[in-house]
Amino acid sequence: MRILIWHVHGSWTTAFVQGPHTYLVPVTPDRGPDGLGRARTWDWPDSVVEVPLERLRDEHVDLVVLQRPHELALVDQWLGRRPPLVYLEHNAPDGDVPHTRHPAADIPGATLVHVTHFNRLMWDAGPAPTVVVEHGIVDPGHRWTGELNRAAVVVNEPIRRGRTTGTDLLPEFSRAAPLDVFGMRTEGLAVHLGVDPDRCRTQDVVQSELHTQLARRRVYIHPVRWTSLGLSLLEAMHLGMPVVALATTEVTEAVPPGAGVVSNRIDVLTDAVRDFMADPLHARTVGDGARAAALSRYGLSRFLDDWERLLKEVTR
Repeated sequence: MRILIWHVHGSWTTAFVQGPHTYLVPVTPDRGPDGLGRARTWDWPDSVVEVPLERLRDEHVDLVVLQRPHELALVDQWLGRRPPLVYLEHNAPDGDVPHTRHPAADIPGATLVHVTHFNRLMWDAGPAPTVVVEHGIVDPGHRWTGELNRAAVVVNEPIRRGRTTGTDLLPEFSRAAPLDVFGMRTEGLAVHLGVDPDRCRTQDVVQSELHTQLARRRVYIHPVRWTSLGLSLLEAMHLGMPVVALATTEVTEAVPPGAGVVSNRIDVLTDAVRDFMADPLHARTVGDGARAAALSRYGLSRFLDDWERLLKEVTR
């Protein structure tokens, strides 16, 4: 198939484009949000083809994957027609949860695809046919060494996003272990939180370097209160890292017993961080369990098989 998809979520798209199709990615002269083109920091195959805006009407398109509400208008404007539509929802709803109506509920003929069962439960999809295709991860390999007696956190824009991403919880975690917070716009986080800069270091590294850096840390902390299931959590598990996470959204499904510590009690979580810091062998054992669980549920082959069945059904 020839599938039109915007470059919106680099990590998710990296898994999706491993399939057997041709993936048409719009590119605009300014490479703005609606025309980023191919990823620069992810490894995408040659089957991902940049299509300049002015050439889109001439392209044969079998299916469109929508990811943002305004993209339907772009399909009408740029293609001048509507091929079969799939609306992929990455996020949990904001606003008046659980009464938030999904934009795809009012798109005739669109199939709504959620990445977690929690998201499907919380969004009001109206009459739209709805399915769940859980995440798949391109396996980075078992890289954990835990050589650095520090904890890793991955979050973009933690100051702006605040309580949503659990930024306010980081001072408590920093008392259990020194933190390395990776992500975009993390500068000034320690000052913002009022903690010792050495207890809350920040850095923004390219995707190819992130996995190596994460795997050197003893434990991965996922303090997020409200979001979809973070791919960074699943990637840390694939790396063989033990994880400590809030028991919110889909986390309790993703992290089974033996793969980490999941709780909504901060004292339980900080005690777990201290335990992993003090006992590298324990950290390795739990990390091995995390990797096994992630490979079993979020492996790439299962993900691609699920999508293949869905794409054939929608286009049939």
